[in-house]
Amino acid sequence: GAGGQNRPDHHRGLHAAGLAADDDAGRKLDKLEALLCKGVDDPAQAAPLVAGLLGIEVGDRYPPLDLTPQQRRSRTMQALVDQLVGLATKRPVLLLLEDAHWIDPTTRELIELSLDRITDCSALVLITARPTSEQGLGDHPRVESLAVGRMERNDGEAIIGRIAGGRALPREVLDDILDKADGVPLFIEELTRTVLDSGALPKTDAGYTIDGQIASLAVPSSLHDSLVARLDRLQPIKRVAQAAACIGREFSYELLAAISPEPEAKLRDALDELADAELIFTRGTPAMARYTFKHALVRDAAYQLLLRGQREDLHRRIAEVLLERFPDTVASQPEFLARHYTEAGMTGPAVEYWHRAGAHAVARSAHREAVGHFERALELLTKLPPGDERDERELELRLALAVPLAPVFGTGSGKLEEIAARTKELSEKTPNHHHRFVAHRLAWNCCLMRQPVPKTADLARELMDVARNAKDPAQLAIAHRALGYSLFAAGEQRQSAETFARGVTLADRIPDSEFAAYGEHPGMVCRAYGSQASFIMGFPETGAALADAAVAHARQRLNAVSLAWALCVTGSAYSYPLEAAIAARLLTEGIEIAREHRLTQWITFGEAFKGWAIYRLGDHRAGLTALENGVRDVYATGAKFTTTLMETNIADSYLRLGDPAAARPHLAAARAHLDHYGETFVAAELCRLEALVLQTEGATRAAIEDRLDEALRIGSEQEARLFELRSATALAQLWAECGERQKAYDLLAPIYAGFTEGFHFEDLRRASSLLDQLGN
Repeated sequence: GAGGQNRPDHHRGLHAAGLAADDDAGRKLDKLEALLCKGVDDPAQAAPLVAGLLGIEVGDRYPPLDLTPQQRRSRTMQALVDQLVGLATKRPVLLLLEDAHWIDPTTRELIELSLDRITDCSALVLITARPTSEQGLGDHPRVESLAVGRMERNDGEAIIGRIAGGRALPREVLDDILDKADGVPLFIEELTRTVLDSGALPKTDAGYTIDGQIASLAVPSSLHDSLVARLDRLQPIKRVAQAAACIGREFSYELLAAISPEPEAKLRDALDELADAELIFTRGTPAMARYTFKHALVRDAAYQLLLRGQREDLHRRIAEVLLERFPDTVASQPEFLARHYTEAGMTGPAVEYWHRAGAHAVARSAHREAVGHFERALELLTKLPPGDERDERELELRLALAVPLAPVFGTGSGKLEEIAARTKELSEKTPNHHHRFVAHRLAWNCCLMRQPVPKTADLARELMDVARNAKDPAQLAIAHRALGYSLFAAGEQRQSAETFARGVTLADRIPDSEFAAYGEHPGMVCRAYGSQASFIMGFPETGAALADAAVAHARQRLNAVSLAWALCVTGSAYSYPLEAAIAARLLTEGIEIAREHRLTQWITFGEAFKGWAIYRLGDHRAGLTALENGVRDVYATGAKFTTTLMETNIADSYLRLGDPAAARPHLAAARAHLDHYGETFVAAELCRLEALVLQTEGATRAAIEDRLDEALRIGSEQEARLFELRSATALAQLWAECGERQKAYDLLAPIYAGFTEGFHFEDLRRASSLLDQLGN
């Protein structure tokens, strides 16, 4: 194609609006609004969005759109669908999508949105695709798939008759064409035209006759041969077809005229002849005309007639003209220029513009397209001479590729982990401190998602060393957040809390702008995760204050990603002190924001912990379903992060329902994850729940005590006083039921006395109540 296919109907949008090359921005916007008026009541709402899609500068004509790239993309899609629905409510509309086997992800999404909206209006969507294609649209519930078989012989004869102007062809020739075409309409048309254009069949009033043996007619045996034969006979205009083929399946008169050596009059005549021969179709008139080769195979035939050197020269000329005369196209469709540099064999510029195309796609949240562009750049990069310059460019590209890989394949994907490992390797040689730090942070983050916690902690310490060597305060603050969480996951709660506190102090001294390049603010992150450590250490009021501060920090900065992150993390933090109502409120808001901005990680994470809150608030079955779906969705991303805790929460929920048999598989999964991945911050709770299963199943007192003793030991060692208190309460209850009330009191009282705040929280109230009973 002609490039620029990441943006649905870019050229058709320009044509439909009647935009001329010499129109200024104001005139273009006037025409665009006039077009939109036909479908929507308030075109000024949609115009700035559609203008951005078409590469039209809006200046100060409309209020600024305070939207994230994902919001802009979503609302632009919605505006296009609204236009379609608006038109279809007034009169019937046909939406034709041809060659859907080449569809890009963005166009597919637009078509799916359209299909969901056109049920109550007069719209027909007609999609053509090869039968072996896997474009996915055929699975839509509102799409009916029709397999088009080979054309019947009598229908093929009708096509031949139309092309022959009603004159009959000799039966031998007719049969030869139909046999070789094998029921393919395009092949029937092209073979017929090839035969007629050859001059081997004299024309009479009655029809065509054979002049000599039929063997001399040489009907081509393939569609490609037929197309090549027709183009070869059009020698005066073949050069124009070849130049156009280098531009793509679709091409504009303006660009073709700029690269063609033909005088304008001859160029127009050549295009008219190609149209008369039905090799191309025309929309509009020069200089705004756009042309489309009748079929991709027609374009391919013209293209393949060029020698390699000729192709490269034409692509080089197209690239030069694009840079000189079409800067708007280059800015809005860098992949178009990248393709021509690639075909011209100009590897360096091609890498540069594939890189730009990827960045442009990321800015529009077109993540799958971005992945393809960055991977194309990396593929071409291998053709450049090895050395420091190539390594630095590879590092830049892989760091850029990591950004769209996460939403496309998941934060726990093996592909992302491979990218992270390579970027870290490359970063060891770079003099660029920023790249080195970002590469190490990516490696740490991927490790956190999939690898054992001790390895994650080692990478966090390496990240801290990189930041210290760079003497960069922003990097140092982010490194504290990474190390703080690694220590938290490892069960080193005091060191974790202290590290988070230092991160907060550092971050609060630094302007927010210093963190923009890193996509996170450690001031928020350290507070959010620090609240978890505080809750577990037995400082629930401190934890609540940190959670509130994290959410307030994100709200003040009007950053949707940061706010969803803060709400989901602090919502999950409230699961530790068993504050289900607060957790549900925070998680509900966080999930809503995550859905609006398509933040898959926080949707998945938030839903799992919201399931816990729903369960605790009384809707047990709905809560368990959400919990189990949540952990399943996490596994689907390839991540293992927090799955130990999630499996433990599910087991706890089944135990509260009195179903130890259902709890056991989840406890086993949690134990296996803990042993392999080392998320030991859950270890004390896991031991306590294992004891409760044994107790429910009627196990021996010794077996139950063994698990509770282990829970107490771990809680004490980790300074996880909340978990220590729960285990002590469970063991004291067991001893009290066995008549050992003083022993129970002596165990629980000093642990409870160590708390200095949060006495209204559930665990402290339960322990206090038990102590009162034991004291009496």
